[in-house]
Amino acid sequence: MANPIRVAQIVGKMNGGGVEAVVMNYYRHIDRSKVQFDFLVDSDSTLVPREEIESLGGRVFEIPPYQHVIEYQRELLRLFRQEGWKIVHSHINALSVFPLRAAKKAGVPVRIAHSHSTSGKGEYAKNALKTVLKTQANRYPTNKVACSEFAGKWLFGRKTSFSVMNNAIDISQFSPNLDTRIHVRKQLGIADDTFLIGHVGRFVDQKNHDFLLAVFREVLSHEPNSVLALVGNGPLLEHVKKMSIDLGISDSILFLGIRSDVASLYQAFDVFCLPSKYEGLPVVGVECQASGTPILASDAITSEIKLTSLMEFERLSSSPQKWCEHLISMRKIDADQNDSEGLKAFDVSAASKRLEDYYSHCLKKVSPSKAIADK
Repeated sequence: MANPIRVAQIVGKMNGGGVEAVVMNYYRHIDRSKVQFDFLVDSDSTLVPREEIESLGGRVFEIPPYQHVIEYQRELLRLFRQEGWKIVHSHINALSVFPLRAAKKAGVPVRIAHSHSTSGKGEYAKNALKTVLKTQANRYPTNKVACSEFAGKWLFGRKTSFSVMNNAIDISQFSPNLDTRIHVRKQLGIADDTFLIGHVGRFVDQKNHDFLLAVFREVLSHEPNSVLALVGNGPLLEHVKKMSIDLGISDSILFLGIRSDVASLYQAFDVFCLPSKYEGLPVVGVECQASGTPILASDAITSEIKLTSLMEFERLSSSPQKWCEHLISMRKIDADQNDSEGLKAFDVSAASKRLEDYYSHCLKKVSPSKAIADK
């Protein structure tokens, strides 16, 4: 039996974010007798599932954080030459310029740049860096992939061709379940008549927690028996906690930290609120809709995420009052029994087979002469 194709997955910092969740979803479901993943992660990562990766046959390589550009590229070049990967798949958006540059120098024949995100207002230093790196986004990859048309055009440009690879999930884990809803709400101490608003995401500027708290304060003024459940961790966690105290709403907020039972938590939420400043195609949006949970998202998020009637949008520029009214209006929305067709394209079982075929196709397209020329 032939050895599996080993793919070097460049995932940056593994801190419990959506990108690494997508890569792990694919890894769990792909035919690992044909394709294996090795993970190259920044050494300052806080949530590396090393045990699971190794149990599935993969390996973890810790490398210097990408902020240390010279050391980062030097170590990548060393590893690419040492391990001899034929495929390097980089998931770090505009920053993929750095690992794919090293991969090209090392003679890696298949170099995949994967756009998972975009950019938004604020974050001026980060956006300036993205703008500079985007000018080089098409220089080093042999193949280009994005989680959505929106994310692909943002990174590669409107005139460059790329493939869309869905942020796939295990649909079977997110089916609506009344017993789970009752059980989880009881665990959280949430009464049946309490309006429970949920959010899952890292505490970073992109996720717009400050605005979410302003919206929730408005909700409390209309529906005093309401609770906001925040799942996740991140550098702005303490700031958000302090802000909740300053706004006088901390008693109505649950900070749940990083959870392994997010699929069950979706069942408990009455509405999910996602006021992000930017996204590529958020996994939580797919998971919510698969769970039967209504979700209100900002118009900064691509409409490609609307897979069912449970998904609605509000302008990011709208007032907290307008968001409040919209959230409350969605409290009693039920899923249309006939509109789950859009979710099928995001089922990881089929999507992982497509990824497996994609890797195989990429390798077949590379001639030995081209691989030598790339060196």
